[in-house]
Amino acid sequence: MIKPIGSDELQPRFVYDVAEHDALSKEAESLPSVVISSQAAGNAVMMGGGYFNPLQGYMNVADAMGAAQNMTLTDGSFFPVPILCLLQNVDAIKDAKRIALRDPNVDGNPVLAVMDVDAIEEVSDEQMKTMTQKVFRTEDMEHPGVAAFNSQGRFAVSGPIQVLNFSYFLDEFPDTFRTAVEIRNEITERGWNKVVAFQTRNPMHLAHEELCHMAMERLGCDGLVIHMLLGKLKPGDIPAPVRDAAIRKMVELYFPPNSAMVTGYGFDMLYAGPREAVLHAYFRQNMGATHFIVGRDHAGVGDYYGAFDAQTIFDEEVPEGALQIEIFKADHTAWSKKLNKVVMMREAPDHTKDDFVLLSGTKVREMLGQGIAPPKEFSRPEVAKILIDYYQSLQK
Repeated sequence: MIKPIGSDELQPRFVYDVAEHDALSKEAESLPSVVISSQAAGNAVMMGGGYFNPLQGYMNVADAMGAAQNMTLTDGSFFPVPILCLLQNVDAIKDAKRIALRDPNVDGNPVLAVMDVDAIEEVSDEQMKTMTQKVFRTEDMEHPGVAAFNSQGRFAVSGPIQVLNFSYFLDEFPDTFRTAVEIRNEITERGWNKVVAFQTRNPMHLAHEELCHMAMERLGCDGLVIHMLLGKLKPGDIPAPVRDAAIRKMVELYFPPNSAMVTGYGFDMLYAGPREAVLHAYFRQNMGATHFIVGRDHAGVGDYYGAFDAQTIFDEEVPEGALQIEIFKADHTAWSKKLNKVVMMREAPDHTKDDFVLLSGTKVREMLGQGIAPPKEFSRPEVAKILIDYYQSLQK
């Protein structure tokens, strides 16, 4: 199986030993504590599950700047984005060496992790500006990722963490949320050697489904991991439970047995386009995938990124040898009226736009809201029914 990044075995930051977990939970209640941001909580969950291997905790400012500027930390190791715990106020933990980090996303703000504090640093305006520009390629506060990153505060608390739980993800998505450790174990149990991962924050229409089949066939993969984001999205995106139901129905009906796993991870979407594509590849290698599909405008939002920037970054900016996982570069896929099947648009040079079945997201949402299923060339009817029920429930 493909090795994790930076170590021979995954080093998840979750405390699995029952006695140690119990002792740490008791200790945490007496420690100075602070409620962290949703983004920092997602970082803790990802470190807890081994996805961000070999990170032991939150970065200091020097490492965060290195990650932002050239994807390299001060010790020379590779990481594509800053992993920070930014706070607006540090009065409660100012002189503490060991603190409890409380979950902003669960009622009562239970302790999510315990941290050994290495440093508390104030991030300058110039440093925030540089990190924002490098990661998101814009400083526009209309960009949802830029707004979320810059609203957390300016005090960076760094140091190794021990994670006590997986926030709301395990409770709300017990059948779907999986750690990198669990996915690696399941890949081994299924006997898969070549595994391609597919990232999604949306339900999968026919074109996505066919893209996965294409990738598996062309790469000679024996397994597909559909790995959906379960954290916070921007307003208007379809909630995770609805997405989950739609994807499971599609896999059940249209994939052979033991060929696809439906899983999810606990992280808030950054909408950082190219940089987020590299982060996606990073943690897919850690979970055991050998290949990763990067499509048109991967992890993008609005018009902030070029259609294929998330593919070219792997050739132009990722340091040589930083990743072992291979990228399957996909174009937009759509139903060809000429060929009567889904194709990659770049592989049909004799087609015009009118030769494809293309529907905008707005048009699809409008149809679903009116109880009208998109054409079968766009969406499986069983998937469309789940989405129609959701959109119609919004109108009640």
